[in-house]
Amino acid sequence: MIDIIVVRKHYETEDICLLELARPDGASLPAFSAGAHIDLHLPGGLIRQYSLCNHPNESHRYEIAVLRDPDSRGGSIAVHDQVNEGDTLSISEPRNLFPLEHSARRHLLIGGGIGVTPILCMAERLSHQGADFEMHYCTKSAEQTAFRERIIGSGFADRVQFHHSRATPSTRLDAAALLSDPQPDTHLYVCGPNPFMDHILDTARSCGWSEAQLHREYFAADEVSHDGDSAFEVQLASSGEVIEIPVDQSVLEVLLERDIDIPFACENGVCGTCVTRVLEGEPDHRDMFLTTEEKASNEEFAPCCSRAKSKRLVLDI
Repeated sequence: MIDIIVVRKHYETEDICLLELARPDGASLPAFSAGAHIDLHLPGGLIRQYSLCNHPNESHRYEIAVLRDPDSRGGSIAVHDQVNEGDTLSISEPRNLFPLEHSARRHLLIGGGIGVTPILCMAERLSHQGADFEMHYCTKSAEQTAFRERIIGSGFADRVQFHHSRATPSTRLDAAALLSDPQPDTHLYVCGPNPFMDHILDTARSCGWSEAQLHREYFAADEVSHDGDSAFEVQLASSGEVIEIPVDQSVLEVLLERDIDIPFACENGVCGTCVTRVLEGEPDHRDMFLTTEEKASNEEFAPCCSRAKSKRLVLDI
């Protein structure tokens, strides 16, 4: 854990605030790479993940941007209403689950709304390296476009196209046209609302992009129906103990109640912190972290949200 102070808080748009975080003594923060995020510990015990959006070469500060989400589970509301300049908070060291593929010859960056945060950091890094890339930034309007002035004033402004769905005339991104000619040495990176990312990725696949070329980061898991849920068992391989998981609790919740140590952060299947090896049984995967291939192998699952199709799962715990 790292103690930090909120050096600056200001609004990029009406509903997106930017926090600048630094150590109280001004010492250097751990290095990070483009696409990395931190866990932010908020008032009330909440822990939320936010992508770093400043230049990766900076060691004196981290910057994060937070959208005020009307459907918030409490995190974004806490940032907007309870966190102020001068406050002391705790964060984790940066982790990167959305890294750049440095073997790529060319990079195509696509950000939707608040999903621009890791994309902007990637653009900063690629520009600094002199790499070949282009960036597309999709929002409803110019007024709802965070970092607009920063991007326009950057050294890579000529590589960025803004797309506004509510502009007159509309400048909405034509994903089919953009992705129509996939090249094997080009990699695509997308972040934004889940439907937006699904549209981009599905369009890319239909145009012939390979899965190895597609990179994404989800901020939230999709809603999952619990109507057909049933109780099941987990067995801990280390002790042989068998634990029943009731219909109304997750594996993570039950294990934590029993003081079984398991790392976790987001609690909704996005960050991958709690992913656990499965030795026997068939998981019912409900996370947004594991790839399709990883889910099909059934070698791991996310106990914060996933359940079981089989009567029992044997976990490597």
